[in-house]
Amino acid sequence: MFETIVALATAPLKSALSIVRLSGDDCFFVVNKIFSKDLTKYTKNSIIHGQIIDGTETVDDVVLLLYIAPHSFTGENSVEIISHGSPIIFNKIIDLCIKSGARLATGGEFSSRAYFHGKMNLMEAESINDLINAESEESKKISMMALEGKTSLLIEPIKTKLGDLLSNIEVNIDYPEYLDIEEANNEKIVEFCRDILKYIDELIKNGNKGNIIKDGIKVAIVGKPNVGKSSILNALLNEEKAIVTNIKGTTRDIVEGKINLNGVIINLFDTAGIRESSDVVEEIGIKKSIEKLNDSDIVLCVFDSANFDNEDKEILELVKNKKHIIVYNKSDLIKEKVADNLYISALNKDIEPLKNKILEILDLKKENYENPSIANVRELGLLRNIKEILKNVLRDTEKDVPIDIINSEIKEAYLKTLSITGEDFDFDISKEIFSRFCVGK
Repeated sequence: MFETIVALATAPLKSALSIVRLSGDDCFFVVNKIFSKDLTKYTKNSIIHGQIIDGTETVDDVVLLLYIAPHSFTGENSVEIISHGSPIIFNKIIDLCIKSGARLATGGEFSSRAYFHGKMNLMEAESINDLINAESEESKKISMMALEGKTSLLIEPIKTKLGDLLSNIEVNIDYPEYLDIEEANNEKIVEFCRDILKYIDELIKNGNKGNIIKDGIKVAIVGKPNVGKSSILNALLNEEKAIVTNIKGTTRDIVEGKINLNGVIINLFDTAGIRESSDVVEEIGIKKSIEKLNDSDIVLCVFDSANFDNEDKEILELVKNKKHIIVYNKSDLIKEKVADNLYISALNKDIEPLKNKILEILDLKKENYENPSIANVRELGLLRNIKEILKNVLRDTEKDVPIDIINSEIKEAYLKTLSITGEDFDFDISKEIFSRFCVGK
């Protein structure tokens, strides 16, 4: 039996309308105690107009949406109370529901119940949170494909092949006397592993690009003082976000902003100029600059001359293991330009070459925006785990490791495949996922 939970399903703000959502076996009886009409007689999904009452007092004129299990989002009996959008009203309704036997829902509890009742798999459930947090039309599209179940289909070939191979091996082990059963020999296992690893590599490659579209990237702008870092940030944002002066060390803390570049959210971080400094405050800013550099997906190294000094070389040393773009700012002041170098003038808003270079590094194609991809971090991590396990299977098979050990490794890969969609019903994993959702979802 599932106890009745209640939460606000709309934003906790003053608005025209608000929705209070309940779900659970007894939710009709809970709402019945505070509603002007008898809900217990309804046997199919219904829309009902009436009043929420507190004793003899009318709280609000409302519309109820009644969902009879299993025909609801959660798969349970469910009620949505559409009220006027005053916080006084919707908080009063929630309070009355709790007094009548409901309890306040935890974050993601409605979605977790939908998952438990088989209304969606774990990939589809996670996509709800991604959809809520989408910051671009392209990100929304990636998340919507997952919610519609299109992304889950990408896992089916792995699950089917692993299941078939596992069954074949276990039959060979348990019934060696049956000669008419196809033998899962080393050659077959090696061929299988190579095929499935190739497929997983493609999923990971497309998933990484899908993750960029879904979540965006972090770009740090670094360089010595006065090379134009803040001007570049302002030019990219098309606003005067960062203070620009000719005084070295003006920027002492991280200045942030974001832009939508061809459907990808670029989170920009203007940093303090990196140099040797005896100023305590500036030194703190420089430390933050290096931390942000290490945390970013792409680093823009800004120089204003082709003649590097030691400080420039130190900056290049810091980014040698990071994806980075070398940018020569103040191009209008540089007389001799080197072929293939990237020149811009932030002051004159001439930054298109920089935008194009960022897009070139991202290497996103039309199909990355239009096709489903496994773009969720947890799911990508599990895919990488499966890949490593199958690489071990391949290596052990080529070394003639006993088949029962090979079988246990394949079983581990199979269980991890099931855990991507939540079919292994590992609720320690699911609780962690749903705890990240907002209350009411």
